[in-house]
Amino acid sequence: MTIEIKGIHKTFGSTAVLKDVDLMVEQGELLALLGPSGSGKTTLLRMIAGLETANTGQIMIKDRDVTNVSPRERKVGFVFQHYALFAHMTVEANIAYGLNVQKRSLRPTKEKIKETVDELIKLVKLDGLQTRYPSELSGGQRQRVALARALAIKPDVLLLDEPFGALDAQVRKELRRWLRTLHKQTGITTVFVTHDQEEALDVADKIVVMRDGEVEQVGTPIHVYDEPETPFVYQFLGNANRFTGVTHAGKLQVGEANWELSSTIEEQEVVGFARPHEIALSKTYRDGADLKVTIQSVHPVGPIVFIEAIREGAEEPIEIQLPKKVFKELNLQEHEEAYIRPEKLGVFQVGEYVI
Repeated sequence: MTIEIKGIHKTFGSTAVLKDVDLMVEQGELLALLGPSGSGKTTLLRMIAGLETANTGQIMIKDRDVTNVSPRERKVGFVFQHYALFAHMTVEANIAYGLNVQKRSLRPTKEKIKETVDELIKLVKLDGLQTRYPSELSGGQRQRVALARALAIKPDVLLLDEPFGALDAQVRKELRRWLRTLHKQTGITTVFVTHDQEEALDVADKIVVMRDGEVEQVGTPIHVYDEPETPFVYQFLGNANRFTGVTHAGKLQVGEANWELSSTIEEQEVVGFARPHEIALSKTYRDGADLKVTIQSVHPVGPIVFIEAIREGAEEPIEIQLPKKVFKELNLQEHEEAYIRPEKLGVFQVGEYVI
């Protein structure tokens, strides 16, 4: 089912939390609404569910205008951040709840409800836990019960609010993998909210980066990460080093270094961004593109070495990430001088740089 959001504007008191948002979610897509706290992502999710009403704008689900339709009539499955399971009900009773409370004319038979619940328990891998209560389950198991309950009503759209936010890192990683598999099996158009960049990049088919109630950028995880359209996206979607300099003759001058640009920009002051893994590090000076730095700290974490360097006269350290093997070959030590150059550089006018 497609979801089309047209000019949605929402205020709470005098504060605008959504500002004329336009968005299209394609059939069968797994879309992440990503942004910091206060960006409007959860409010937008609740708008799709019908749990919040817009001041202006329109929401369409499968070409049907649902702007003023009640949540119950939208045929949307919603999974809350803290699961909202019924503590006095077993796993199978929780999953069956949405079916049992349907209007008599729409309610399946007891046999059909039992069949549906059994199928969902297998789908979400909760076999053998049917008679347990939520308090007897792990956080990951409770999340899967909540998802199965949302799927029981055969929703046109599945909405997830910070689905893994309350879980520890290892369980989050396992459930992310499981959600991708589940989505492939069901094919339900799914929208989930997260502030975790890694989660969005790992799970989603498409990412919507939000900021201050507006859509900052939309695209596939690869496109949004590799081709940020604004300084905010560059810094929010992964770490990025900032270099202020002046462009001239197709190059960016930063200190004594001149870095090649992918396109010619008229002479002006700009800010360039380079991610830590996109910075080349050397012990020897090669040419005018090298910038001299001093190694401040070296911190190996598993197969990656995190390095902080500082250029003369600067206060903000430059973050560099190298594979451990490459770093060992360099044989660099703390407080030693070295040279850097970005392998990829995103450049924006200084006026655009507002974080």
